[in-house]
Amino acid sequence: MRVINLNEQINLIVEFIKSQLISAGFSKLIVGLSGGIDSSVTADLCVKAIGSDNVFGVMLPYRKSHPDSLNHAIEVAETLKIKHEVIDISPMVDNYFEKYAIDADILRKGNRMARERMCVLYDLSAKYKALVAGTGNLSELMIGYCTQYGDNACAFEPIGHLYKTEVYKLAEILGLPQSVITKKPTADLWEGQTDEDEMGITYAELDEILYQMLDLKKDEKELISNFSKEKIGKVKIMIQTSEFKRNMPPAPEMI
Repeated sequence: MRVINLNEQINLIVEFIKSQLISAGFSKLIVGLSGGIDSSVTADLCVKAIGSDNVFGVMLPYRKSHPDSLNHAIEVAETLKIKHEVIDISPMVDNYFEKYAIDADILRKGNRMARERMCVLYDLSAKYKALVAGTGNLSELMIGYCTQYGDNACAFEPIGHLYKTEVYKLAEILGLPQSVITKKPTADLWEGQTDEDEMGITYAELDEILYQMLDLKKDEKELISNFSKEKIGKVKIMIQTSEFKRNMPPAPEMI
């Protein structure tokens, strides 16, 4: 993996957050706190940039969410001393599926939850006149492990240039609660769901493949000497099929 100075990254991100707010004419930020590592690190960096009085944490549990997710999110908010509130998205989500899509599978329901959360965050952003800070990391953004117009909808991505394994190291430096650092990463969209099980690859493997593929520009022959052909192919397909999530919607060119 690449070797970077994470203390320098903290300073870089803090200045980036400040510049984004200045250019947009805002002074406050909203972060959706899931109880996971990415949103916790993002919230901490936002506080370092503009102070705890200017950062709002919002917890958006669904009725089937694991209780630890909410408990850990509250723990982070209280540690950072930021204003926070809990809004249960169950009524909004369930009303839609009960009336219009009773036969929807678990993926559709998970995507709907992610988009409902972002709808609430953007409504609150209007209420508090605050920008929505994204919580995506480079690993997940590159393979499209996010819901378009759901958890990837935001004003900017403070940790969008860091691999997942780097985010974990950053959390240790920031001194975030161990309950957040040691838990298995999960979007908590359904019972028992974990990121690595769903992706079919560990973050350690994913990050190393992405690093060698994207940063070191290694070709497939070089990659095969370190990773299985199956894992390399999986990552390549995920990158290719999620390209649309990383770009503005295309439109025809004027002729």
